[in-house]
Amino acid sequence: MFEDKSQELTPISKLGEFGLIKHLTESFPLSNESSVLGVGDDAAVINPDNKKVVLTTDVLAEGVHFNLGYVPLKHLGYKAVVVNLSDIAAMNAVPTQILVSLAVSNRFPVEALEEIYAGIQAACTRYKVDLIGGDTTSSNAGLVMSITAVGIEAEENIVKRSGAKPNDLLVVTGDLGGAYMGLQILEREHAVYLANPNMQPEMEGYDYILERQLKPEARTDVKTILEELDIKPTSMIDISDGLASEILHLSDQSKVGFRLYEEKVPLDSLTISTADEMNLNPVVTALSGGEDYELLFTISPNDFDKIKNHPDFTIIGHAVEKEEGNFMVARGSNQLVALTAQGWDAFLNQ
Repeated sequence: MFEDKSQELTPISKLGEFGLIKHLTESFPLSNESSVLGVGDDAAVINPDNKKVVLTTDVLAEGVHFNLGYVPLKHLGYKAVVVNLSDIAAMNAVPTQILVSLAVSNRFPVEALEEIYAGIQAACTRYKVDLIGGDTTSSNAGLVMSITAVGIEAEENIVKRSGAKPNDLLVVTGDLGGAYMGLQILEREHAVYLANPNMQPEMEGYDYILERQLKPEARTDVKTILEELDIKPTSMIDISDGLASEILHLSDQSKVGFRLYEEKVPLDSLTISTADEMNLNPVVTALSGGEDYELLFTISPNDFDKIKNHPDFTIIGHAVEKEEGNFMVARGSNQLVALTAQGWDAFLNQ
């Protein structure tokens, strides 16, 4: 868990639950005007100033969502915040506060939790959100983290999954599949280490995809970019479970079908080369890999000229009538391949 094996570690029992919470959170200042009262009372108080409050929560469980054999605790804290802020960004809202709850076994000393909270604080600083509460308790099953994120936005700016119409353009931010390939590298090198602890991991040259897995970023910048382009999405979702799965979510909520063009799916060159190295189809890593935390959204075809050459966005398809279904148009042909939800599902991927 720590490089310095001689470090004297502090058992959580020395501080107790309330002392631990105070210790971990006393260096988190409040910076948002909507944060009226934070950690230290029975409940937090926020003032949305006549705007709508957007709420989301995620649970991350050791052995299901992360492996501490290769995930640094500070990165884990950072990522746990980011995955929630990504959901707020997918509503076209501004994230403002978070609440953090931890369940930890007695194998975790105070110093381990300090590392997690250092990552949480780094994310709070990066995204200008306030930690306003949470809870800690003991666990018999390793580490479990639950983070709730709060966003505030004017009602007319909020974007749901349900607004897409036939002929709307399907757009994605960034590139896809990198996080999944980063996970494959981590799993490969971890397996080598378990077989022979004297072997040094071969991580050189994989920096981008490893960062996509270990330290993703939420696309909170997209809201401002779209406002500058005078574009409001008709529907939106974040890509946490794979592109195919998210397209199907938009289809279900908007009651439309989609045509995705394989040749348009944005892939980084390192994602492509690493997939080739592992005999994987790089497009499949984008369709089913998950954890990219980019945004997938639809826009009116009237906005095509505003977005067509923008470096942050790629038009990858369009919406059709619901009865036409959801298909990918294969590269170099008109062959239709049915889109199926093969992305991450915590209850199936065990």
